[in-house]
Formats: sequence, C-alpha cells, structure tokens
Amino acid sequence: MNPLLPRLTGLLAGAALVGCLANAQPSTPTSPFRDLDRYTLGYAHPGSQLKDYIYERSRRAIAAGDAQRDALKTEAAVRQRQEEIRRTVIANLGGLPPSDTPLNPRITGTVEGRGFRIEKVIFEARPHHYVTANLYLPSNRSPGRSAAVLFLSGHHATARMAPEYQSVCQTLAHAGLIVLAQDPIGQGERLSYYEAATKRPTILAGTREHDYAGAQARFLGDTLARYFLHDAMRGIDYLLTRPEVDPARIGVTGNSGGGTQTSLVMLADPRVAAAAPVTFIMNRDTYQRTGQAQDAEQIWPGFTAAGYDHEDILLALAPKPVCVLAVTSDFFPIEGTRRTVTRDRRIWEISGKSAALELVENDSTHAYTPKLARAAAAFFAKHLTGRAADFTGFEPKPFPLEQIQCTASGQVRGEIADAEFVFEATAERLKAAEAARTALTAAERKSRATAWLRPQVFRDRENNPLNPRRITRGQTVGQFTVEIAFWWSQPNLGNLGMLIRARERPAGSQPVTVAIWDDGTAALSRHTEWIEAECARGRAVFVVNLAGMGPLQPDAINSGAMQEFYGTWHKLSDDLEWLGDSMVALRTYEALRAVDVLAEWPELARDDVRFHAEGRAGVHAKLATALDPRIRSCEWTGGFKFGDFVRTRTYDAKDIKSFTLPDVLRYFDLDEL
Repeated sequence: MNPLLPRLTGLLAGAALVGCLANAQPSTPTSPFRDLDRYTLGYAHPGSQLKDYIYERSRRAIAAGDAQRDALKTEAAVRQRQEEIRRTVIANLGGLPPSDTPLNPRITGTVEGRGFRIEKVIFEARPHHYVTANLYLPSNRSPGRSAAVLFLSGHHATARMAPEYQSVCQTLAHAGLIVLAQDPIGQGERLSYYEAATKRPTILAGTREHDYAGAQARFLGDTLARYFLHDAMRGIDYLLTRPEVDPARIGVTGNSGGGTQTSLVMLADPRVAAAAPVTFIMNRDTYQRTGQAQDAEQIWPGFTAAGYDHEDILLALAPKPVCVLAVTSDFFPIEGTRRTVTRDRRIWEISGKSAALELVENDSTHAYTPKLARAAAAFFAKHLTGRAADFTGFEPKPFPLEQIQCTASGQVRGEIADAEFVFEATAERLKAAEAARTALTAAERKSRATAWLRPQVFRDRENNPLNPRRITRGQTVGQFTVEIAFWWSQPNLGNLGMLIRARERPAGSQPVTVAIWDDGTAALSRHTEWIEAECARGRAVFVVNLAGMGPLQPDAINSGAMQEFYGTWHKLSDDLEWLGDSMVALRTYEALRAVDVLAEWPELARDDVRFHAEGRAGVHAKLATALDPRIRSCEWTGGFKFGDFVRTRTYDAKDIKSFTLPDVLRYFDLDEL
C-alpha cells in the first residue's frame, strides 16, 4: 500500500492534498510546482478505479460466457463449441509451430526401478529445440500396445526430476501405465538463460524466465503458451512413435503449471482420450478477485472476451473421461473449482455419460499429493486399461537427480551447441516480420500500420460523455497560472490534467502542447525547465495523467512490487490481455480523449495542438499522434522502439507489461509512424 501523508490544505484555493505517490521522485526545491507534485485527486478515489474498470468489463464477459454455455442443449451444439474453442484458442496463442519436423529422438541412458524401467529421452519439438524427458515403462503393462500418460511438470525448478513429480510418475507406472514425463521451457534441463561458463542462469529459472521470454514474444502476437502447448503435443507425437503405446489410449495430467499445460492440451489436441488436470481448474472470476498475477504461459489473450472460462477447458474434452483433482487450501480458489465442475456436469449428461466427469479433493495445500496421485492412477487405469489399480504395499522411491537427467551437464544449453529456445524463435519471427514490412513502401507501411492500430485502440471503448470538471481556474503558481481538470475517459475511469500557462501572456487564442511523461503531474518539478521554455514560446502546456499515472496510481492489489513481474501492473495488464485489450491501447485512447478535453478552454488554439513526450509513457503520445490529425506533431525524448525489447537476449523488464502492445511488430515499429 502507498504511505499516506497528513492532510494538507490551502493550496490552490482549497484544493486538498491527501497523499503522495510511491514512485514520485523528490521535487526540485526551487520549482514553483513542488507542491503540485503532491496533488492528490479528491473528486474520485483513484486507488480502485482502474481495477474496478477492468474487473467490471471482465464480469460482463464472464456472464456472457455463462449464458453461452447454458444455451448448449445437444451433443451437436457441444461439438460445435469444442471446434470453436480449439480454433480460437490456438489462433489467440499465436498459432502453433509446424509439427511436421523430425523429432530426432535419442535415448541417452536407462535406469531400473522397482517394477519399471526409465529411458532418458531427448527429442526435438522444433528444429534445435530439445525436450528432455523420462519414459517410464512398467513391467506389469498389458501385452501389446498399452495405455500411456503424458506427465507435464509444474513450476518446480527441477521439473520432472522433482521428488514430488517422480513419485506421481512412479504411482502411474505402478498402475500399469506408460508415462512420458517431460521438462517445460525454463525448468529442469531446459534453462534458456543458463551459461555454461558460469554454470548458472542469468535469468532465474521457472516463472521469472517464463515471463522474461514470454514478454518478448507478445510483441509478435505470440504467447509462451504457444510453445508450451506445442512441446506437449510433440510429446504425444513421440509417444505415438513408440511400439509399446496404443494411440487410442493416451491420457494427460499435471498440476499447477503442469495443470495449465494439461488444460491447453485438453483445449487443443483431440488425440487425448482422458485427462486429469490437477490444482489448476477454477474459474476466472474467483481467481481474478484474489489479486494474484500468473506467469506467461497461463495468460491466454482474448479467452475471456470470447466467453470462455475454465468450464470450457473441461467441456473441450466432453464426453471423454475427465478427473479434476484439487486441494482445499490452494491459492487457486476451491470455490471456483467446485462451481466449474458442478456447472459442467450437465454437458456430460447430454451424452448420457455423467459418471465420466469426476472431482477428487484432498485437504492439503498446493501440491500433487500422494492421495491425488493415486486417484489419478486409478482414474487412468480404469478408463484407459480397464483394470483396477492396487497400491497395497506400494511406496514411490524417487531417484537422485543425476541418475535420471538426460544430459551429462544437467543442462541442454550446457552441452548442445545448436540448442535454441524461445528467444531465438522470437528473434526469427521478428526477422520475418521486418522483412515483410520492408517489402512495402513507406506509404503502404504507414497505411497498414494505422489500419491495424485503430481497432486496437478503439475496440470495446464506450464513447461516453467526458463530463469534465475544471477543479481550479486560473490559480497563480509563481509566474504561471494553473488550472486542474478531471474527466471520465471511460465509464468510471477518470483522467486528470493540469493546464499551465504564463501569467503574462498575449490576448487571443493560444497554441497548446499536451505533455505525457512518466509519473504525470507528480513529476512537474522534474520538468520545470521545459515547462518554462514552452510557456516562454507562447504555448500553453497541458500535462496529462492517463490511467494509473501520477495521482491516479492504483492501490496495490497484491504483495509484489508495483512495477515488477507479478506486481499490480503485471496483474492489471494481464487482465486486459484476457479481454483482448492492452494497457497501451487503453492509455492511447485516453491520450486522444485528452485532446477532446481541450474544448473546455475556448481560448486555446485547437488547430495547433502538439504532443511532447518523455520516457516510456511517451509511447501513448506517439501512437495517438499517428491516429489523430488534430495532433500536428509529437516530440518524444527518451523513447524506444518496440523491437528494442525483442532483439536482445537481455532487456530492461521493469513494468514491461504496461508498455507491451501485442502483435505490433507484425505491422510496424514506432519509427515507421
């Protein structure tokens, strides 16, 4: 939470100052604007505005999705929704890489266990993208081709080799099931940022790496989930190459991040005969209200906007057998889990197979517990082998990591010279996109860019009345007059601006420069010299706070640092992604509405409106200028190009989610506008 200062009164004829911004830098002692830096809006509480706006939009989309599912009455209608889900989800993830490339599998060793053998396998999901895996071959499996289960790891750093996950795989193997347990990107033996020279990663394994690589992919319209899903589907491809595996009897399971991957497979791969997602199934409403962020592969753009929810994850496999496994004290709300399964039972009833949808709960915290492992093994044994599982006297015994790792060094990047990861894939995608753009003329590029950008900015916006308030009018601040205005850029989403003019100025209409910079009006003192110079040129200066900027900063909604991965901005930006929106698009729209507000001052020359921008926040001014002919020019200092975040393996990730415009680099970069 932001610290509050004692209430200050008397500034600007009684305008209240009730707080300060956590991110505001100290004001310049000699600046006339030092008190304005601490201005806090009293006309509307800004702390919850942005959150409430996003949550309300989400609530409406979630309710519409419920209504769509409630309308499903026939098997044909369910099949049609399944096809729509698969098509939409894959497209929104960025499409899938080709699956017609050779797997080039190789076995690097074997390990004997009690009642099973482990083969250490490496295969290529894509050329030079090596997947490390363990194949469990039980000695008690059925003769001929047998049932198999793809096991997808959660966020343990050691992935499939974690003792918890080895125990699950051994439990499944004890039930007579072949198991392929594979490492996801950024975990186990697949650390993308591992350096052989230091034997350490430069970016932490797991969720940090996922977000770091995933953020870059978004600029090309891709998601990290695109690669996670493709890896899993290629794991199934590998199982199909094995003579021991029956192609018609393949299941999938995993918990937490592995539950995410299991869900993606359920949504997208009809080859799966049964599924047991663990400690992940819930619903968007209950999870959104926890305030928690999720990592990159768990963000599915446009999923909520399309009316989909976790009910559709299960529905996508209906009426095949599905067993949802959950713990009661999870950070994934059990209330959402129960609601989803309860509402989905009707879908299985349509086909007369209601018993094929199960829910098993364990009184535990977040884990693939032994109870859940046995429940999953019994479920798959029943539906894929037709046999009951017997665990009498069985206890799993995990191996030391070095015994089951596939590489000698413990890392693919440590010893396979041509190994590639998501960064390399994204860089190749960028190269192709830039080549396609370069093939066009400058005029064609600009026309194509604005044709794409306009619906990104305007889609799903309500052209509501601004209802501006001119809170203070012509108050004297040093050699300037300052007027403060507040308006509604969207329903219940307010913006704030300060119009600054020289106290001594000629009569007649005055040109205006709209200023957008990091921290907005909380940073006036840091920009004193520029404001003085602009006013000396005879121009008015309108410093604008877009959503969440300056005095409009939201309250913290989780324990993460506000502008870092998993902080408040990460969370709110991702919530917009679920709606097919972005913080960049929303704020660019607000920059355009700030130009509309200038009509409140008839003495301003609206035929000479220019933008001045500084820092990352200036991207909104740059994009608005490209869309609105009323804006004559945009001067941007300390700016960037979107491609800057993609071309280098390491980049400044601070608050990157707030400045990501998904898919933009397939159409333009900022210097092309």
